[in-house]
Parts: sequence; structure tokens; C-alpha cells
Amino acid sequence: MASPRDTSAPPLARYRKKRDFSTTPEPPASATTTSVSPRKLIFVVQKHWASRLHYDFRLEFNGVLLSWAVPKGPCYDPSKKQMAVHVEDHPVSYAGFEGTIPPKQYGAGTVIVWDKGTWEPVGDADKGMEVGKLVFRLHGEKLAGLWELVRISKPEDRQDQWMLFKKRDEWARALKEYDVIKALPDSVVANPLGLLEEREPKTMERPRANESKIDLSAAVRASLPAKLEPQLATLASALPKSGDWITETKLDGYRLLARIDKGRVRFFTRNGHDWTAKFPALTAAIKRLPVVSAWLDGEIVVLKDGIPSFSALQTAIDERNNQDIVFFLFDLMYLDGEDFRRVPVWARRTRLATVLENAGEQLLFSQDFDAPPAQVFAAAAGLGLEGLVLKRRDAPYESGRTDSWLKAKARLRQELVICGMTGRGGKSGEVGSLLLGYYVGDKLHNAGRVGTGWDSKTARDLWSRLIGLEVDAEPFDVQVTKVRQWSRRAAGSERWLNPTMVAEVEFAEWTGDGVIRQSSFKGLRLDKPARSVVREAGKTQLPEPSAQLKITHPERVIDASATITKADLVRYYASVAEWMLPHLRHRPVALVRAPDGVAGNLFFQKHAERTAMPGLTPHNRDLWPNHPPLLTVDTADALLSAAQMNTIEFHTWNSIVRQLDKPDRVVFDLDPGEGVKWNHVQEAALLVRTLLSELDLKAWLKTSGGKGLHVVVPLTPDLNYLTVKSFSQAFVRHLAKTIPERFSAISGPANRLGKVYVDYLRNGKGQTTAAAFSARARPGMGVSMPLAWEQLTDLKSGAQWNVQTAREYLSFQSRDPWADFWSTGQSLSSAIERLP
Repeated sequence: MASPRDTSAPPLARYRKKRDFSTTPEPPASATTTSVSPRKLIFVVQKHWASRLHYDFRLEFNGVLLSWAVPKGPCYDPSKKQMAVHVEDHPVSYAGFEGTIPPKQYGAGTVIVWDKGTWEPVGDADKGMEVGKLVFRLHGEKLAGLWELVRISKPEDRQDQWMLFKKRDEWARALKEYDVIKALPDSVVANPLGLLEEREPKTMERPRANESKIDLSAAVRASLPAKLEPQLATLASALPKSGDWITETKLDGYRLLARIDKGRVRFFTRNGHDWTAKFPALTAAIKRLPVVSAWLDGEIVVLKDGIPSFSALQTAIDERNNQDIVFFLFDLMYLDGEDFRRVPVWARRTRLATVLENAGEQLLFSQDFDAPPAQVFAAAAGLGLEGLVLKRRDAPYESGRTDSWLKAKARLRQELVICGMTGRGGKSGEVGSLLLGYYVGDKLHNAGRVGTGWDSKTARDLWSRLIGLEVDAEPFDVQVTKVRQWSRRAAGSERWLNPTMVAEVEFAEWTGDGVIRQSSFKGLRLDKPARSVVREAGKTQLPEPSAQLKITHPERVIDASATITKADLVRYYASVAEWMLPHLRHRPVALVRAPDGVAGNLFFQKHAERTAMPGLTPHNRDLWPNHPPLLTVDTADALLSAAQMNTIEFHTWNSIVRQLDKPDRVVFDLDPGEGVKWNHVQEAALLVRTLLSELDLKAWLKTSGGKGLHVVVPLTPDLNYLTVKSFSQAFVRHLAKTIPERFSAISGPANRLGKVYVDYLRNGKGQTTAAAFSARARPGMGVSMPLAWEQLTDLKSGAQWNVQTAREYLSFQSRDPWADFWSTGQSLSSAIERLP
């Protein structure tokens, strides 16, 4: 058997031999391959759609990436042994590769980075590769815990076949409970949390369309404040369901404000303590910013495997190892003679982003996420992050605790006062447990203890810090029965302390008596006074994901031709909600409902009727006199509520409710008649686009989810429906007159035989078109998919994707082909005059 790792050949020889680097965008094999990180070995899993979909699993070792092709991808279920074919080594630089390998090249197809992180071999990795048994631990964005690769092929076999499987540990999960391939199909290069990779500061906040110019008009000329109290967030018991919020990660570090005055930099804690002397490296970095005077707000952290580590931060501060400290900045309150505190937070942050361009690796912008807070919160919790901070987009900067900043905690974690300690094993010198408390008014309540979360070094350090605070009697004003019983059992072992020090503690729950359970020490809070420590509410409640609605009859088959169930449909809409909602929001809808599946009776619902669909928005009937109230689908909850009530198709108007009589788009539905070949439909779409271009109108393309295609032209909403419909009718008639052998402007099967009927009737008031990403209520359940015009030639049909395949396809799309659609305003006035 020719091994992919033939030690007699030069490194990466097989990789070079298989590829033409003048054609493929893949990285060439460097003569000297080095690790991306000098301290950690990296791993990457690349999702590769070549002749068929598979996953390339790669481990950095000895200067290359050991590589296996895994057809079904990794699985957290230890009972699932996935085939893994050992292939040629790849250069370490390949770990960052995403792109399309051209046709006729080895591995032709699209590649995305599905997961990445670091790995640790368990035992001797060289020996493991030699004997065919490699055990390792992964620290990725999707994959974690212990895994194993075992060779199953024989020396004479053509392929070097292995098995990849999950070892049983705390990360293992049954496949029926969690399928990581389906749950997390997308690339991690887009990095939704902004923490797990180094990035240029200029790829920071994306202003909204109406925020392309920073509005700093509320700034006032003022001298640099000598002191500034920070704004604090209020703990949210639940994520906000309304309002316009900026969503940031809640970083696990120390809050720090930086004051710059003509080159002099000072750092202050949230309580006003001057910590400048602790951070000489950060001071130097701040001095290099292109500002004369400023107040900056942020959080200092130390990242371990891309995640903030509070204990590592404390070590870095104590040992003055400042090179590891990163200052994530999230607000700008003053800049070069202007007070920004009355400026909306979005504008302050946008200006801050420009200040931080080219600031280096120690000063980073705290990125926000253009996604629903619940979605970001779930991702943050899954990655082990502390939670989120949500800020009202138009809020000013107000010192003190406010409701315009909210903190959402993914875990039960808070500061508690250290009131006593015991020695490890009953001996002095190392802390065995800390006795904790919190204040209610001026009364100190006993909160129980914490006895885990530190190593021997930290235990000795805590003892040396705390022993000088020893007092004769317990400091609690309020005890609870269970704690008092424990104290009697441990009588004599505790050392009571003056309650001036604060610990950060994570725990499972509060008991009914006000005691923490299953606690773990995270570090000391040197920046917070003990008297400010109160019992906080529990962690923020994440709304039950709409995809996990209590679906009635989830097993019911709604399309027997493809064995698609009701649960499959609801999960599809949950998975595409982020893409689909921009096409739905604020547009009146017509819903195609199918209580008995696609083969049963279908009916349209356009208005608020007796059947309740929680979350859908009914509008004032005065919008459209003499008609029942119109409905809009404005949220993911509304989308999934409709799907739960047997809605398969979502059709939308050409206008939004605020400008109901002024359409902001015109739609041409290309519907092929009997006998029309698919290449003629493609040709028809190009001809429609060409004629529109001659009228200086840009158009966007999507599949219909059925037989044809939709060509959509965005408009400035300045003309009424009658005018827009008249234009579309004249356009189609001109098309049919010019190329009669291809087009028909008259509906009806007999009139479109062998031709493409271009339906303009959808442009009248109250008429609708299937929305982008809508499923279709017909066998196969195709999906209306937005496309780039460049994709038209490769398209096989108008129903190329369905509810079972669309989400997988979307995971390979790095850019929305309709991204510019929303900001393109075009008037028909000139086109109407020029149209023959």
C-alpha cells in the first residue's frame, strides 16, 4: 500500500503533484512549513463539496496537516464510527483556505472552514500514527473533548482507511439529541462571536444603510473631564422582544476606562481606582492611537483558546505579564475637544471603529452582531461565554446603572464577599474552601461556600492574601439553617475574615435558603468593593427556540414523494429565518396553508381571521378600506408560528405597510409552457435582464421553487400600483412582440405552448409572489432561492433546492447575492418614457 505519508518522499510531495497552482487557488506547499501558532497545534475541518459532499479533517503535526476525508463528517455520538480515509498531507497554510477549486482540478468544488481550533495528542502522536491508534483532545468552535482515529485497513489495501469517533466524556451526546453537522452547517470564518480568531480591526461594526454617515451632531464642545463614571448594565431576566438593540459579547474580564490627555494615559476601574501602573504595554498601545484627548470604555481580558479566561487575566495582572492582555474597547465618550455622551451609541461606536484602525493586537474593537439576540445568546452559551450586553441603538452614554444597557447572563455567576476560609485538609498554608456572603441593605447574609476552581499555587496565593484579614468572630449578620448546621460540623476549622475581599464564583443554582450549590471559584475581583455585592437574579432566560415549538403531529408526512414531515418543514424555516425575514418584514402576506399536506386541499389566508397565529402582526383595516386587516410576518417567532399552523408558502406584496400604495419592486415571473426546455428558460431570463439593462434598470434573480424563475427589479417607492403594473404589462408585450418564438404575454396553457409566459399580473395592488426562501406546496417541496446572475448557467431547474437540501447549500454561500438589492433605488419614470 502506498501510504499518504511516505517518509521516503519529500514533505508535501504528493500534495504538489496533485495540483496545478497556476490554476487552483489553494495555497502552494511552502519549502518550509511552520506552525501557525508557536504554542498550540491547530486543527481544521473543511467542508468540501466536490463530486460529493464530505468533510476534510486535518491535524497539524510535524509541520504539516495530517488529513483524512470523512464522508459523513464528525459526530458527537460515541456509537457512531465514521469512515475516515487518510489522504496526502497538506501545508499548514491550508487551514485558512476557503474558496472554489476550478473544474478539472483535483478536488474540484467549493471548500469552507467548517470548524477550527487547537488540539492536543494524548500520548505519543508519532507512535499513534505508526500503530494506527491516535487519541486526541479538540478545542474547537464546534468540536470539543476526546476523539480517536483508528486504522482499519490492511497493508495491501488500496486506501488507508481509518475510523473517526468520539470518546465517551462530558461532551458526548447521542445523535438523536444533537447532530452537529445539521445544527451548525456554516463556515466559522465569518466568526459570529468575533472572538475566536485574530482579525483586522477595520472589519468591525457594519453601519446600517441609513448609518453610512456617522451622525455626531449631538456632540458638544467641552474640556476633557477629569473623572468619568462608567455606564453600567442592568441584569435582564429575559432577552428583549422589541426595540432596536446592539448586541455584544459579555466579556469575562475587568472593566477599564482609559483617559488620554495630550499623550498622558491613565486607566481607571469602574470604581475610579487608578490602575495605570499595572499596564505599561497597554499604555504604550493607547499612546499610539491617532487622538490628542479621549475617554475610552472597554474590558481587559486574556484569551485562552479564543475564549476570555478570568483566572488567566488575574495571573497576567499579578505577574505583570501584560503582553497577553487584550483591551476590547466598546465605547467612546470624548474625543479631541468634543463630548460624545449625548451621541447615540451606534454613532459613538462607529467613530470608535475608525480610531482603532491599525491599532494592533492589544487594542481590539468589541464587535457587535447583526443577528437576533436569542440566536447570539444561544451561540454564546454554547461556546461557554459569559453572556451578552445589549444596548439601545439610539441611547446616550449615562453614568451609573441604566435600562438602556442590559446584561444577559448565560450562566449563574456573580461576585460574592469572602467572609472566611478553611485550610486544605485542615492544614494551614493552602485554602481548602472559601466561606461567602452577600449584602441585603447593610446586613451580610451567609451564601455558603466554594471549594473548587483553583490549583495548589492559587490555593497558597489565596491563603497569603487572606490570612492578614483574619478576625475573631464570624462576620455574618444573617445565617441560614443549612449553613449553620454545616458550620457546626466544621467547627474549629474555619478562619473568619474581615469581609473586604470579593470573589467571582460560578454555580449551578441558588437554594431556597439563599445558598449557592455546585460552585466553582473563578478569581478575585480586585476592582469591586465588598459593600456593593448583592444577590443577583438568576441567569437570563433564553426564549425557547421557535424551532423547538411544541409542534402538533411533527411526524405527519406532508409530502409523501420526498417523505418530508411537518417537523422537517418547521425546522427548515427555523434554519433560514435569518435569510428570509428581510424579504418578509413589513410586507403584507398571503399564506398558503396545507392542513392535509401538499396532496390535500390548499387554501390562501391573507387576513387576520379566527385561526390564531401568535406572533403575526395584524394591521389597521384603514390601510386597505373594505378589506379585513392585513397580516405581516416580522419575526422568527411569527414565521415559525405560521409554519406550525400548516403554512407552507409565504407570498408577499410589492410594497410595505408604511407605503402600501407605492410599490418598491416590480416582479417578472417566467413560467415555461409545455414543451419548453430548461435552457430556453435560462435564455429567457437573460433576455429579460438585457432589456431591463437597456432601460438602465438593475434586476435580481431567484428560482421560483417550481418550474420557472423570478426576475425582481427594486424601485424607489414614488409611483402608484397602476403606473407600475402598466409599465410591467408594456414591458412584457414588447418582449413578446420582439421575440414571439420565445415569449408569450397572454396567460393560459394554449397561449404558452412551447413558450415562456412572463407574468406581469403580479404587479397589481394586492397581488403577491412567493417570497425568497419560501417552500412550495407541491411534490418535492422546492424552495425559492435567491441567486447571482453568474449562477444561472449552472442552474438545473427552478426547484433545484428543496426544504431538505437548501440549508446545506446556504452553508457554502459566503455572500448574500442580493446584498445590494436593499440599497438600490431606481425610478421607472425614465424607463416608462423610453419603452417602445
